Amino acid sequence: MYLLSFFSLGKKMQDKEIRNRLQESERKLGSSMPFDEAKERVTQLEKEVTSLDSVMDLQDILRRFSFDNICKFSFGVDPGCLQPSLPVSPFAAAFDTASKLSAERAMTSSPITWKIKRLLNIGSEKKLKQAIKIINNLAEELINKRRKIGFSTRKDLLSRFMSSVENDNKYLRDIIVSFLLAGRDTVAAALTGFFFLLSKNPSVEVLIREELDRILDNPVQECASFEQLQRMHYLTAAIYESMRLFPPVQFDSKFAQEDDVLPDGTFVPMGTRVTYHPYAMGRMERVWGSDCLKFKPERWLHDGVFVPEDPFKYPVFQAGVRICLGKELAVVEMKSLVATLIRQFDIRVVGSDTEPRFAPGLTATMRGGLSVRVYERSGRWNDP
Repeated sequence: MYLLSFFSLGKKMQDKEIRNRLQESERKLGSSMPFDEAKERVTQLEKEVTSLDSVMDLQDILRRFSFDNICKFSFGVDPGCLQPSLPVSPFAAAFDTASKLSAERAMTSSPITWKIKRLLNIGSEKKLKQAIKIINNLAEELINKRRKIGFSTRKDLLSRFMSSVENDNKYLRDIIVSFLLAGRDTVAAALTGFFFLLSKNPSVEVLIREELDRILDNPVQECASFEQLQRMHYLTAAIYESMRLFPPVQFDSKFAQEDDVLPDGTFVPMGTRVTYHPYAMGRMERVWGSDCLKFKPERWLHDGVFVPEDPFKYPVFQAGVRICLGKELAVVEMKSLVATLIRQFDIRVVGSDTEPRFAPGLTATMRGGLSVRVYERSGRWNDP
């Protein structure tokens, strides 16, 4: 499958150009999105909560939210997936299928198995081919529509890339899939883990709310501005800490481009697949100390200021030349949503005494979702 990462887009553009576009978009997300998009999305969520005892799958809500967000932000279209009463769009469903089956490829004992299935067009490989066809068709339809209505004056990311590589539909299609993979599944997975941990650690939630109350202008301010989000050091620390324990991508692999030697002396021949495991690395006592299993945002703070760890110690966003170019954009989106939601709602996980189990996939997906009860807090967001 042609799933690309943000870091691989340098095929036709310099990473610096991509990074500049993402940084410009980061500020847009941190300013206009909270005031316009976040309240609209949360209002939709509020309509789904028919009573205080309602139970909903927060993981599903967050996946729908992230899918709508990344589509509107990156491509200028809103698929309207957020309302759980509506069916998942064909594009989102095909994307889920392709992601799941691609991950299963990586877990087979030998690549010969799935290659034979692909050759014969049977089983999981037949389903994967069908899902990819749906994704390709819908992505190309989006590109063609954008080309017809014009893109020179539009500000979404796809339009900006089309102005540079207008006639290469395959490349533009790969960009669409890259943005969806990086902007939907990873953000939704990170937020799901965050709210699971927050429900188990109410003292952290109290400290986040205290920080929000200090920074936001008044008790009923609906959403934080970009500048206010930048001042939320404890919230940033809590999000990073949750991704240490529940990274969106639990393991990843690289292939050696040439012969190499690891620091411990292990020889790695060219072409060798080397796998690393952020989920395990985040729980290693010799790396994070004796309290490594504890959800402790304070480990990221020095005199109240958030200080990031070395990315090779904390490879949630990868590291070195392969570091995620959309990292800051993702963090801004997560901070904006968390700050908006926890000011209006108390979100309590149903059955939080047990640790979550994860389904196979390119990103961390909790088996059975994350069942929560949502309670509206009094004195928040009251319309005049």
